[in-house]
Amino acid sequence: MRRSVATDYMIVDPQNPQPPLINQASRIIQAGGLVAFPTETVYGLGADALNPQAIQAIFMAKGRPMDNPLIVHIADWSSLENLTNLNIEAESKVRLLGERFWPGPLTLVLPRHPQVPLEVTAGLETVAVRWPNHPVAEALIHAAGVPIAAPSANCSGRPSPTDAGHVMEDLAGKIELILDGGMVGVGLESTVLDLTQKIPTILRPGGVTLEQLREVLPEIRVLDVTGMANNNSQATSSLVHPSPGVKYTHYAPAMPLMLVEGEPQAIVSRILKLTTELQTQGTRVGVLTSLENINSYRDAANPPQYLQVMGSRQDLDDIALYLFKSLRECDLADVDVMLVEGFSEEGLGLAIMDRLRRACGGQIIRV
Repeated sequence: MRRSVATDYMIVDPQNPQPPLINQASRIIQAGGLVAFPTETVYGLGADALNPQAIQAIFMAKGRPMDNPLIVHIADWSSLENLTNLNIEAESKVRLLGERFWPGPLTLVLPRHPQVPLEVTAGLETVAVRWPNHPVAEALIHAAGVPIAAPSANCSGRPSPTDAGHVMEDLAGKIELILDGGMVGVGLESTVLDLTQKIPTILRPGGVTLEQLREVLPEIRVLDVTGMANNNSQATSSLVHPSPGVKYTHYAPAMPLMLVEGEPQAIVSRILKLTTELQTQGTRVGVLTSLENINSYRDAANPPQYLQVMGSRQDLDDIALYLFKSLRECDLADVDVMLVEGFSEEGLGLAIMDRLRRACGGQIIRV
């Protein structure tokens, strides 16, 4: 277990990060320490991607399984050459995607360069790489002078952090520094696209949508890994996947979460029925709802004990931004179970539903 450390906390300008703060953070990275920093997606927990001991410290601080690979963050094209072994065809695809989506919330799984430690890749010959679109993240990578491996800055399995307060809740005393750059801009982790397969495959949907990717590479498929995340069988546990957030249940609040999927009105009807049934058994019920449906629950004959609005169905960007915050706030509610509405899987809805399905640990009702 990693020794307890004193965690420094510094507020950094998210648009024009102060050089003295970035330099202090970069020295920690260079010395093998851990720094939490904002990206446009969620807060990351960063370490020198070329230092095996520093990588191991990430896993220990998070309580993360060692067979769950990390994403390596870069801030220029030349760094990619030192991390990957690309043939001409793969390099062409990377350039097409990078020119459109980098810097941004897209991670590419590519052949690993020998200098990338196997601790980063969970022993695989592939490495996940992205170029974040955040001034603090880019400044830190440049100042450190090394690529930075950075999973989300939370305890493994918990909802990902979208502000520095979430990082403090999970990792205070476990890491050297938290850079507070305010609320993130996307709220969901990056899309992970595997370019080592014959057909480019989305391993984890995220901030770049399937529809956007197909504008660049029309032949893209989506891997259905939800069953893997919710299956605890020995066969599934023995598998290693080239993307983080695939194998294990993630994003879950401490209390049980039940997801109801289907058409909006059918979802509301089933949640109201479930609420009544559960309350009859003495169970206190909370509901995570969309703005459009809140009055249906408030005005019900048996309203839930707790209601929280995630946002409007007409604005999935807003739902995505506050999703993890909403899941964390579930733990503050005085209820025994949370029922949550599902959403359409178009656009960002695909990533939102991916996170909700993982968070509920297989407790899904389809209507």
